Amino acid sequence: MKNPKRYTITAALPYTNGPIHIGHLAGVYIPADIYTRYLKLNQKDVVFVCGSDEHGVPITIKAKKEGITPQQVVDRYNAIIKQSFEDFGIQFDNYSRTSAEVHHETASEFFKTLYENDKFIEETTEQLYDAEAKQFLADRFVTGTCPKCGNEEAYGDQCEKCGSSLNATDLIQPKSAITGNTPSLKETKHWFLPLDQYSNWLKQWILNEHKNDWKPNVYGQCKSWIEDGLRPRAVTRDLDWGIPVPVKNAEGKVLYVWFDAPIGYISSTKEWAKREQKEWEPYWKDQDTKLVHFIGKDNIVFHCIIFPVMLKAHGDYILPDNVPSNEFLNLEGQKLSTSKNWAVWLHEYLDDFPNQQDVLRYTLTANAPETKDNDFTWKDFQTRNNSELVGIFGNFINRVVVLTNKYYQGLIPEKEELTKVDLDTLKTLKESTEDISQSIELYRFREAQAKMMNIARLGNKYLADEEPWKLQKTNPERTRSIMYVAIQIAAGLSIISEPFLPFTSKKLKSMLSLNTLENELSWSLISNLDELIPPKHQINSAELLFTKIEDDTIQRQLDKLKQTKQDNLHDNSVVEPQKEEVSFDDFSKLDIRTATILAAEKMPKAKKLLKLKVDTGLDQRTIVSGIAEHFKPEDIVGKKVSVIVNLKPIKLRGTLSEGMILMATDTKGDLSFVNIENNFGNGMIIS
Repeated sequence: MKNPKRYTITAALPYTNGPIHIGHLAGVYIPADIYTRYLKLNQKDVVFVCGSDEHGVPITIKAKKEGITPQQVVDRYNAIIKQSFEDFGIQFDNYSRTSAEVHHETASEFFKTLYENDKFIEETTEQLYDAEAKQFLADRFVTGTCPKCGNEEAYGDQCEKCGSSLNATDLIQPKSAITGNTPSLKETKHWFLPLDQYSNWLKQWILNEHKNDWKPNVYGQCKSWIEDGLRPRAVTRDLDWGIPVPVKNAEGKVLYVWFDAPIGYISSTKEWAKREQKEWEPYWKDQDTKLVHFIGKDNIVFHCIIFPVMLKAHGDYILPDNVPSNEFLNLEGQKLSTSKNWAVWLHEYLDDFPNQQDVLRYTLTANAPETKDNDFTWKDFQTRNNSELVGIFGNFINRVVVLTNKYYQGLIPEKEELTKVDLDTLKTLKESTEDISQSIELYRFREAQAKMMNIARLGNKYLADEEPWKLQKTNPERTRSIMYVAIQIAAGLSIISEPFLPFTSKKLKSMLSLNTLENELSWSLISNLDELIPPKHQINSAELLFTKIEDDTIQRQLDKLKQTKQDNLHDNSVVEPQKEEVSFDDFSKLDIRTATILAAEKMPKAKKLLKLKVDTGLDQRTIVSGIAEHFKPEDIVGKKVSVIVNLKPIKLRGTLSEGMILMATDTKGDLSFVNIENNFGNGMIIS
């Protein structure tokens, strides 16, 4: 949409069953915040809304595990999440909750409108039921094998491995997440949104009209879904946590979370409009409004197909102009996992890196998974900070402010006649602003931020080439012009950096005393004005925008992740089940002795086998053992071991093996010798 009158920007409602980590920030909230800040710097009419999603099944699962109520869960995490967003400068115009009265009213009215206009299909179907728990199992209460890719940990609504949308009854060997039992099928009545009836419209609206402006990862997933064939989807669930279905004979049923959650954008807008004494309807019902949803890739189907069908069925609402979804962010090469604590939690980050929000924002944007999954590493985080933020951005600003204070007591100097280099540099600043705008408008925030950093590079190169510190004594007139140009670049950076580095921008504006200017600087002024800061304007003294991050600080973060990995191995270790019982007489037949490995060598053409010469105290014999992938021959010579000496000899690769070395295997498959603590001689009986 060109030249909209207003913008409605939404960011995916986070589930209140846990805190926020860097994957959430990189996937949804930083891109949305960059876009919104950019629009506001261009003096656009914008509302940016979000809120806590408090009706998801994961919340009820969390409550059951902790032995508390769902309300206690959502109250706890709503506060944590909201604080994390504020701490990282995610500047929502309104952050609401789906437990709010205005949301219950809005979602209920929306459902009733569709119900009264016969937009639903009412069906009695067989759903999975847990007899022990005495309840129907909503999607996330069921796990099983995905019928499409064979993933054994698929959920009842979606396989997170292949991305397929599922119904719980599609799963192979389903299990209840509550009791672990195999559920049975039981009849229940629900209301369905007939997505299949909107297939032709979706093909036209998405596949034809948005073929060139939606991101390829978004378009591709929508295309796959539509071409695979859409089916009616239930909009109600058998639960006691959520918004009650507002029609007769619907006791014990609530609105499905993926029906009520996106309506939360509308109710959050209503909440904002009431507080600001505005009309909410133009932001959702006026065709001159541009609606943009920022989401992660696991929400593409719901925001591009299901919610638009809901809006289309209702008839009063506009449709999203774009849904610039990101892919997933990994951490140190592994998928982020809340359950396994493989994450960088925002509230913990600030404990370790106080007042360094922009470093994380910058790194996450630089590595943003815009069209494919990407990786966050602590080493890259350190390099981005030290080489780019400190070495380029911070270095340029520090030189400009320090020299201006040193030469002119902080007063911007009068410029003399500008050279071609000066004019070309200022022209590049103007053109860069327009170039960055184009990238942001196309939702290429990683590209836009890189172009922003190039302005700081421009400033550094300009100062390095012109060397005002060498000219101050011999040619003060030329120095004044150089410093005048440099301060204009710094002023431009203070505006251009705000969407990406809001805390840094605020600090830089304070250093440059921009609040005392007669006209507030906006994004467009950088392109249109020949002068951003006039001569004789007083700036403040310099302060460091960024500080170097040392190796030991990064190592602590890596050690923390290493400990998490070890904890997960321990927590997720699976003990092999007990074998069949044997009698004491059977066990007493085994002759287990202490022994020493005298020699070891690899078996020819056998990857896993070592040929050992072992002193059993009874004799010296050959034992072939499958431990070659775990131990080097030279490392185990002299090793005390435990050996079954009366095992019937067997030929392995032409070598007679006369016994078995006892080994233990851990959860990773690593081997360890079973030996005794005391330094007994060879041939001692183990019983």
